[in-house]
Amino acid sequence: MKLCLIGHNYKYAVEQIMLILLPEERPEYTEPGPEDSAAWSKLSIGPAWATGTTRLRWKGRTASGVSRVSAARLGEGLNRDRLLQRVLVQSFYKAAVELLGERPPWGSLTGIRPAKLASRAMENGASEAQTRTLFQKTYFVSPSRTRLALAAAKAGMEAKASLQPEELSLYVGIPFCPTRCAYCSFVSADVGRSLKLVPPFLEALSREIDAGAEAVRQADMSVRTVYFGGGTPTTLSAEQLDALMGHLERRFDLSRISEYTVEAGRPDTITPDKLAVIAAHGGDRVSVNPQSMRDEVLEAMGRSHRAADILTAYRTVRDAGIPAINMDLIAGLPRDDAQGFRYTLDTVLDLAPENVTVHTLALKKGARLMMERQGLPSGTEVSAMLDYAWSRLAAAGYRPYYLYRQKYMSGALENVGWCRPGFEGLYNICIMEELHTILALGGGGSTKLTDPAGGKVIRMANPKYPLEYINRIETVIADKAALVEFHRQQDIS
Repeated sequence: MKLCLIGHNYKYAVEQIMLILLPEERPEYTEPGPEDSAAWSKLSIGPAWATGTTRLRWKGRTASGVSRVSAARLGEGLNRDRLLQRVLVQSFYKAAVELLGERPPWGSLTGIRPAKLASRAMENGASEAQTRTLFQKTYFVSPSRTRLALAAAKAGMEAKASLQPEELSLYVGIPFCPTRCAYCSFVSADVGRSLKLVPPFLEALSREIDAGAEAVRQADMSVRTVYFGGGTPTTLSAEQLDALMGHLERRFDLSRISEYTVEAGRPDTITPDKLAVIAAHGGDRVSVNPQSMRDEVLEAMGRSHRAADILTAYRTVRDAGIPAINMDLIAGLPRDDAQGFRYTLDTVLDLAPENVTVHTLALKKGARLMMERQGLPSGTEVSAMLDYAWSRLAAAGYRPYYLYRQKYMSGALENVGWCRPGFEGLYNICIMEELHTILALGGGGSTKLTDPAGGKVIRMANPKYPLEYINRIETVIADKAALVEFHRQQDIS
């Protein structure tokens, strides 16, 4: 879609609402031809009003939308930018809704953390009713998604109250998988082809652990949660896991942690000896991620296991005595439909895991599905899948505790973590709501240096490909000094 900005340069805001409402389009900044899809986004600031106007031309039809805010409210700085971007986004939304003939469930919200908007409003004194009005009247969010955002915001506020100022979380990224899924854009180096990289990767990670532990000591901080992600950490052998987790606990003081999660997501990597290692080192949460319980869908995803293997893996984790199991599902996978997704969810709920995360398929750059886009259910069908998930999970006693959205997501919907009361994943809440610092170690992790009081967040990403991580380990280690400087500055201020 050709984007023409008139009277402003808020490119990001216009691009984001376009990608959410018209996900098949991509922004271009050239003069549109007479048949091109295009958007003319105009900002006018007068003595009384700041007005955003959008004229859309899409699939041979045109529509316009207008939104405005009192000029007296603008002020200066970030608040001014926020309000001006809002009227531009809202005007685009109104025009798009006229062309689409339907109202997207998240309205004109473009942020990936809707619950953060709700919690910020309530922490600033808004009542729950006022926050509900903000979502539905200002951002045009549907009543059901408003309820979801409020529920996740309350869980986030409860988590925030449990944290101490000196606490942080550790993320350990293991960028290896047995095979690469069709929806994955991450890495995930296929171990069959990159087995030789595992030992040097673990050697480099051991050095980064040493540097990270020293930075945490110098910053006088303590570890509250540990999360092993990937990739698939249980791609490593039991011996490699034992050595890695042992080194981590020798270098970091883990005596105050309240949660230790290991993603064992792929059933074809789960064995009793690996689970025994995880439990021996304090792991108390494990993911067994089916994504689907239908063999034809698993095959279309590029997974080598089948639904029966998931059931076996689940029993193996239960037998190992791990207290909490999470199971991830994806709505919108190729060759799936609403009836098939219902079967998957019902089968998972019969197992009674403590946590169920329901993702909406996001078509990511670099993923095979992004290029092929064949056999995918419609946005309407995906919405029906999520509606069923909501009703079944709630009826089974689960509650939503965190959510986030992504670009290129089917139906412009969301990912939601559900749990039985008392099994909220604190790490998931902390990283989504940016409640405290996340120190990332290993491949593909993103450190978030976070000042919750001031709202400042600095992100530092580790290389995600194993060879790149190994070759750049000196730079990765040097970056750990930023944690000490950042938190010293917060102490001074």
